[in-house]
Amino acid sequence: MERGSNQVSPHKDDARKHELQGYLRSGHSTHAEETYDPEPAADDDVRVDAGGPVPPPGEARDRMRAEKAAEALRSDLARHLNRTAFPGNRASLVQTLSKEHAPDTLVDAVRELPRDERYKNAGQIVRALGHRPHA
Repeated sequence: MERGSNQVSPHKDDARKHELQGYLRSGHSTHAEETYDPEPAADDDVRVDAGGPVPPPGEARDRMRAEKAAEALRSDLARHLNRTAFPGNRASLVQTLSKEHAPDTLVDAVRELPRDERYKNAGQIVRALGHRPHA
C-alpha cells in the first residue's frame, strides 16, 4: 500500500480510472450528460491564422503559412502511416494509405512522389512533395 501524500483515496482513484476507461478506448466522451462535454467550434467562429490574430506582413506571413501547411501534411501522413510502412516507396505508401482509409487528397499527394525513391519517414515525404522547412 502506498503511503504518499495522495489526496484521493484508492477507492476514488479506481472510480476515476473506471470513468476514464471508456473515453480512452473510444476516443470520445462517454458522459451521459452533455453539460460535461466540451462545446464544438461553431461554423462562424473566427479562424486564427498561423501568425496569430494579426499575421506579420509579406514574406514572414507566407513563410508561416507554408510551415503550417507542411506541418499539417506531415501530421496527416504520420496519422495514417505507422512505423511498419517505412522505409517505403510510392506504391507501398499509396497502398498503406488506401488500406488505412486516408483522405483522397492525401493519397493523391503521395501519388505525386517519384516512383523509384524510398522514404524513411513522413518528413522525407513532405520534403519530396516540395514543402521545405524555412530557417
